Amino acid sequence: MSVSVLSLTRPLDTVSGLLQLASLLGLALLLLKTAQLYQRRQWMLKAIQQFPSPPSHWFFGHKQEEGRELKKRTEKYRCASPLWLWGSRVSLIVYDPDYMKMIPGRSDPKSEGAYRFMAPWIGKPFPPTPQTHCGPRYGLLLLNGEIWFQHRRMLTPAFHYDILKPYVRLMVDSVQVMLVNKWEELLSQNSHLEIFEHVSLMTLDTIMKCAFRNFQSYIQAIKDLNYLVFSRMRNVFYQKDIFYWLTSEGRRNHKACQLAHEHTVIKLRKAQLQEEEEPEKVRNKRHLDFLDILLLAKMENGRGLSDKDLRAEVDTFKFEGHDTTASGISWILYILATHPEHQQRCREEIQMFMRWEGPDRMPYTTMCIKEALRLYLPVPTVGRELSKPITFPDGRSLPRGFLVLLSFYALHHNSNVWPNPEVFDPSRFAPDASRHSHAFLPFSGGSRNCIGQHFALKEMKVAVALTLLRFELAPDPFRIPVPTPRIVLMSKNGIHLHLRKLL
Repeated sequence: MSVSVLSLTRPLDTVSGLLQLASLLGLALLLLKTAQLYQRRQWMLKAIQQFPSPPSHWFFGHKQEEGRELKKRTEKYRCASPLWLWGSRVSLIVYDPDYMKMIPGRSDPKSEGAYRFMAPWIGKPFPPTPQTHCGPRYGLLLLNGEIWFQHRRMLTPAFHYDILKPYVRLMVDSVQVMLVNKWEELLSQNSHLEIFEHVSLMTLDTIMKCAFRNFQSYIQAIKDLNYLVFSRMRNVFYQKDIFYWLTSEGRRNHKACQLAHEHTVIKLRKAQLQEEEEPEKVRNKRHLDFLDILLLAKMENGRGLSDKDLRAEVDTFKFEGHDTTASGISWILYILATHPEHQQRCREEIQMFMRWEGPDRMPYTTMCIKEALRLYLPVPTVGRELSKPITFPDGRSLPRGFLVLLSFYALHHNSNVWPNPEVFDPSRFAPDASRHSHAFLPFSGGSRNCIGQHFALKEMKVAVALTLLRFELAPDPFRIPVPTPRIVLMSKNGIHLHLRKLL
């Protein structure tokens, strides 16, 4: 009997010993991680000691800070101030044109932090992990260094003025479908309309026409990804891939990525081009869409983009040209609805120029569009991780590896840069008006500015012109939009307008 009891207790002792060892290892790892976080925090505190900031919550940091507080920063803390996230991470948020001028001209890479959550959707330049479900791909938005320069150089011809000319007809078609087939029909039931959803579908329809072709399932996938990426950025428990992909939102993200990637139609288009004549003859024979240009483009070494690179650039083009432009158009229409005198002046100008010279010759309307973009720019902030130390014009400095956030929203609402910044005043953009070269950055600045900005502006002008010719716009006094930054600037409660059809 005693032998039997002894034989039973030995495995229990072994298990107990393993549990103790595991507990000790866990405690050691916890202490190591705590020490690393403490050391990192001390480094961050030393780096920002020259930059005062508002008080922050010990855990949330400044995460709950809203647009009003951001505007107050520009008044109280000159040029820039630290922004704490979750109480353990800090970046310097910049809103001064002299500071802004220094960053875009450097070769600092984009911050991996927020952009890595987009990687499964529009490219994977960061080290791949088994949990991402996506192979290594490279899209211009996420690229850095020499490979970014090569891709940028290859893609630039796709946005040349002459290439964009034929796109205007496609833009007009998509806008007319929205105005005639949707809005006029809805107005027969009610004069009130939430416009962002319709404008977003219209810009996506335009992108698909200019680049490839239309797919309904792709539209739903893009809507899902916009929500899921922003949701992941805001949730501290979703930061690690290994945990995120096990959640219901992670599985939805993976499914949406698969749907988005299925519609790049690269192999089919390659086969079509191979059946046609030589590339130069193809260029001259018909209008080339974005995918044609990518497939025909060559790097300096004579090689084209790989299928994975092509897919990433295609997905990037669809992402950057869709909700960003929809956000811009929706806010422009809202601001014109709230300023009927400017709306009418734009309408009269459009009636004069549209027939003879098209959307490019509408100076006052263009001024109104730019002023609306100043107030409600689609992409409020971008991040850069310093690849080397920097010293700003006032002598303050930051070390290598620090994260800098370029807050274009705060810059555009900075009363030290724009007098009466909350007032809609198109004359700020009159031909003879003077301003700092980096005071207005709706499409970022420097070498990494938005490659598709001329495409976006042209689409905005077309949408605004055709809308004002067909409808008179007025705001809904009971549903005032509440701007909220997501992947792009949206409204928490939608953008609601009253429309009256013009004779």
